[in-house]
Amino acid sequence: MTGTNALATLLGTWGKPVDRPALWALVVAALFAGLAVAPPVVHESLGVHELIARRADVRRRVVLILAFVAAFLSLGYVAYYLRAGPRIIDATSYFLEGRVLSHGHFAWSVPTPTASFRGRFLLYRDPQKLAVIFPPGFPLLLAAGFLVGAPLVVGPVLAAALVAATYVLALELAHERDESERAGIALLAAALSVVCAALRYHTADTMAHGASALGVTLALAAALRGARTTTRAPWLVAGLAVGWVVCTRPVSSLAVAGVVLVLAGRSRRLGATLLAVVPGALFLVLASHAQTGRWFASAQAAYYAVSDGPPGCFRYGFGSGVGCLEEHKEFVLARLPHGYGPVPALLTTLRRLRVHLFDIANLEPLALLVLVPLRRIRAELGGDRRAAAFAVVAGQILAYAPFYFDGDYPGGGARFFADVLPLEHALLALGVAAILPRVALFRRGLCALSLALFGFAVHGAFEHEALAQRDGGHPLYDVEEGRAANKGLLFFDTDHGFDLAFDPFVKPSQGVLAARLRGDDHDRLLVDRLEHPPAHVYRADGVDTKRPSVIGWTAKGGGTKDIWHFESEADWPPLAQGGGGWIQPIWASNSCASGGRVLTLHSEPGGAPAHATLELPVPRTGKWVVVPRVMRRGGKGHATLRLIASGRAPLPSDAKLVWEWNDGDSGAAPGKDVCAELPALETARGVELDVAGAEWELTATDGDVSLDQTTLKATR
Repeated sequence: MTGTNALATLLGTWGKPVDRPALWALVVAALFAGLAVAPPVVHESLGVHELIARRADVRRRVVLILAFVAAFLSLGYVAYYLRAGPRIIDATSYFLEGRVLSHGHFAWSVPTPTASFRGRFLLYRDPQKLAVIFPPGFPLLLAAGFLVGAPLVVGPVLAAALVAATYVLALELAHERDESERAGIALLAAALSVVCAALRYHTADTMAHGASALGVTLALAAALRGARTTTRAPWLVAGLAVGWVVCTRPVSSLAVAGVVLVLAGRSRRLGATLLAVVPGALFLVLASHAQTGRWFASAQAAYYAVSDGPPGCFRYGFGSGVGCLEEHKEFVLARLPHGYGPVPALLTTLRRLRVHLFDIANLEPLALLVLVPLRRIRAELGGDRRAAAFAVVAGQILAYAPFYFDGDYPGGGARFFADVLPLEHALLALGVAAILPRVALFRRGLCALSLALFGFAVHGAFEHEALAQRDGGHPLYDVEEGRAANKGLLFFDTDHGFDLAFDPFVKPSQGVLAARLRGDDHDRLLVDRLEHPPAHVYRADGVDTKRPSVIGWTAKGGGTKDIWHFESEADWPPLAQGGGGWIQPIWASNSCASGGRVLTLHSEPGGAPAHATLELPVPRTGKWVVVPRVMRRGGKGHATLRLIASGRAPLPSDAKLVWEWNDGDSGAAPGKDVCAELPALETARGVELDVAGAEWELTATDGDVSLDQTTLKATR
């Protein structure tokens, strides 16, 4: 990276307002700046800040107005930047999980071929069950939204709740101040929540950070209130809020749980607090069991164990082998060539902090005011309360240090730290109150808000506009366009579109059932299994246009009744993988690979054998000739391919459906691709296969091997 590029990365993008929200932010920033420097007579004529300082009922109304504005702006974010739908893959997965949970389920059954439904961030387990891998807290809120027909309203409701929670937390942090100053600090914190662009995103897109932030804020506010009172109720609220964060974003619960439990122990309310945590923790355990089929198992860990590599790549900690080469390949190769140790962890944390500085108040220098209350924190009255808030913020940063991936993206910012943004808004308000004491707090607050809006207008809006323009400038499924299919089967070639359209409890005779477009006979077989419903393909980029479109589906090549071709890469993620390697779909566009892709089983030379289990659909019960096709690259890998019946029961020994080959036997030079069908062995008369399907067991040692395609030929 050149010095110029490094400086550009550090400073970010600056320029004139790039869109209408940025232009309006600049106008309001100018208005606030004008009010901040207006002569006293203007403030006296308005009289608003004095009325707020004197009357609690007026303050409550102001908080209500601020909450409404925050919700309205988040709704506007949904419409303007998200273009009325979730945008990133995590958000679409949460969306699907919420829809499934609205039916009362964590997992659902899928028909065969299951490869028409398996995909990214979906965990498969026998018998034919799929589940989204994320924790259940936020999807529970989305489920409520689905039940009333408005899942995208959940975020704006959270936005309003966050304003109120930030206000309450700031009141607690400034409890030792006089009523007027305390009220001013709390209202400024609530207003900072409103103008924070990162919170507008996290309360618009269907991501869990807004819900987690609400839990963190309520937990700390309740614990601080409990620490200065003798009642039990605040501790029950604090415990319930911690439990909510546990089942929403478990890692984000570590810091706030530690601080709340320390405060509860000092107040001798530890038992009541721990008891209140139980419902949230139990909800997480039950959901994980439904997702994985095992108790106390992580759905995310189970998913990455079967879908990515090298083995153990997705783990919370340090060492060699950390970093998954399917989900985060470019990042891992660029940032973690020698594993994830102290230096990469420090650099990852610093990159997150650099982005997070902008997230706090849309302008990096303004965020530094968060640190002002650190001065004489032990010497001042109320210092312990601020120390608790700083401990949660610092703990959040440390809690994610053992996770290797940055997780930053346009609009979402440093999302792993977004859960503590309300705490930082409260601390920032305290920082504003601590500087320039001769200037009225009302003026200082208006200056801070003006700078935050100015920062968005000329700096931050570029990131949010980049989010709006990604993926063609629209969600990868548009409900209105999708209605053109009316009912039947609707194929998708994107994970995002599938997640947004799929409802596992809809039958194609009643509505639209989404499936994955595999481009081979998986599609034809699925249409057969569903008794030939109307079938269409959803194209996110349209046909000769940027608008999405729905077109009729026809079988590839017209379809041949007795010959079926199944691309191996369509079976990723596999049913299982293990040993010393992992399986991965590889682009091979300029090779002999059919469809330009192969499924490669990676095995380290001299290491433990790698193995994977793949699905082989069987169109109907009968005798079939099974012909695997492989791609050899001239390497050293040795492969064994065995066909077994569904349920891993071995086929009759005389079927002899076992192939072995060395990758270098093709005679090709290293790096030169040669494709070939494996010999039929003694299968010319066919082998009896059940319509329930069969499975491949692929094993590799001493290098990579690639499976391209399998052909089934019915015998007469």
